[in-house]
Amino acid sequence: MSTLSYAVHDSMTMLRRNIKHALRYPGVSLGASMMPIMMLLLFVYAFGDSIGSGMGGGRDAYLNYLTPGIIIMGVAAGSMSTSIAVCTDMTEGIINRFRTMNITRSSFMTGHVVGSVLTTMVSLVLVVGVALAIGFRPDANPLEWLAAAGLLTAIAFAVTWLSCALGLISKTVESASNKPLLVQFLPFLGSAFVPAESMSPGLRWFAEYQPFTPMTETLRGLLSGSEIGNDGWVSLAWCAGIALVGYVWSRSLFNSNTKR
Repeated sequence: MSTLSYAVHDSMTMLRRNIKHALRYPGVSLGASMMPIMMLLLFVYAFGDSIGSGMGGGRDAYLNYLTPGIIIMGVAAGSMSTSIAVCTDMTEGIINRFRTMNITRSSFMTGHVVGSVLTTMVSLVLVVGVALAIGFRPDANPLEWLAAAGLLTAIAFAVTWLSCALGLISKTVESASNKPLLVQFLPFLGSAFVPAESMSPGLRWFAEYQPFTPMTETLRGLLSGSEIGNDGWVSLAWCAGIALVGYVWSRSLFNSNTKR
C-alpha cells in the first residue's frame, strides 16, 4: 500500500470511531440543532408578525427570510461538539495510545472533521424539517437544492477545521465548549435575522464584511430561487480561507502537542 492508501485507511478508521461515538451519544451529536430550532420558533412566533410587517410582509414572509439564517446558525452551532471531542481526546489519554500505534498522524484530525461534518449535515435535516413543518416554503429547484447542500457542506468543513484548532488549544473540556461561542454568535451580527441595510452604520459595516453574511445571502438566494450575485464566490472564498487557516493551525498545534 502507498502512503496515501495508508492515510485514507487510517482516516476511515478514525471516522468510524467518531461515528460510533455520535451514535452512542445522539444527544450530544444532535443537540447542536436544538438551539437553532428554538431560535426559529421564538423569532417566528414571538416576533414574526412585527418584524415581518416592518420588512413589508407578514409572519410567513419573515419565516422564508429567517430560515436560511437559522440553517447557517445550525452549521456554526455544530462547531462546539468538534471542539469538545478533540479536547476530550487530547486530555483524557487516548492520544497517548494513538502515539504508540502505527497510524497516520493526520488521521486523528481528519476523522474528527469528516465525522463532525456528517453529523452537522444530519442536524441540519432536522432544522429544515421543523422549518417546513411550520410553513417554510422554498422555491428552489433540485439543482439549487444540490448547490445549497454543497454550500452548507463547505461551510461546515471550514468551521469544523477552525473548531478542531480551538479544541487543540483548550486545556479543559469546559474551555473547549466556550471558545467556539464567537463563531456561533457571528450569524446574529449578520443578515440572518434582519437585513443589514436596517442596521446602524457601524453594525451594518461589520455585518456586510463578516463571513456569515454572504453565506446567508447565498443560501437565501438558492432556496428562494433568486439571483445570488457575487455572494456565492465570496462565500466559497471565505470557506477556503477559514478551512486553510483551521487546517494549518490544527496541524501545527497537533504536532507540537504530540512530540515524543
